[in-house]
Amino acid sequence: MYQLYIANKNYSSWSLRPWVLLRQLQIPFDEQLVTFDEGGSWEKFREFAPNGLVPCLVDGDTRVWESLAIVEYLAESHPQVWPAEQGARAWARCAAAEMHAGFGALRDICSMNCGVKVELREIPPTLQKDIDRIDELWCEGLARFGGPFLAGGEFTAVDAFFAPVAIRATNFGLHLSAEATAYMERILALPAMAEWISAGLRETWREPGHEEELLRAGTIVEDLRRQPA
Repeated sequence: MYQLYIANKNYSSWSLRPWVLLRQLQIPFDEQLVTFDEGGSWEKFREFAPNGLVPCLVDGDTRVWESLAIVEYLAESHPQVWPAEQGARAWARCAAAEMHAGFGALRDICSMNCGVKVELREIPPTLQKDIDRIDELWCEGLARFGGPFLAGGEFTAVDAFFAPVAIRATNFGLHLSAEATAYMERILALPAMAEWISAGLRETWREPGHEEELLRAGTIVEDLRRQPA
């Protein structure tokens, strides 16, 4: 059985991507959660991941790191990871790769945090550009392939890659079009997403660096996480 190494569910957007894909597609795996260390986790994560990062998939003697590589590895044995139709599959791969490589302002300003709602001090042009492009991508996929997911009627890897954006968008109050907002709400309502978010809210461990990112972005208006004892 696959082993998937992840970090804290409250913080780790990269971990969420393969985790929600496996869970939503009902592909069995063993979860291995290793918490972030204050100031950096490279040495700890190097014990299971050659790049010292999460996520990392272990399949027997094979180790697969980087979320996009994990998805492609899974697709070799589980074709439902990507859409069956060639055009939809090509589009989904492009959109997932764009998410993997881009949207730096969104990552920097709207950090992943399952249970904290933040009122942004401002939306700089770089962030607005990312928001607009995400809205454009989502609406394009939904219109072109008929929904309710980005590349058609089934949840696939491209939806998994944008799943953390749904958390960020709702917790930072990002304005999206009606079509994109409806898609975001569908993603957040998925059983696998509800399971991840619920687990993230139950975590009492805090990493100062991640917490400081929230305070730099704006004012915390609600914290739904279980508080440390």
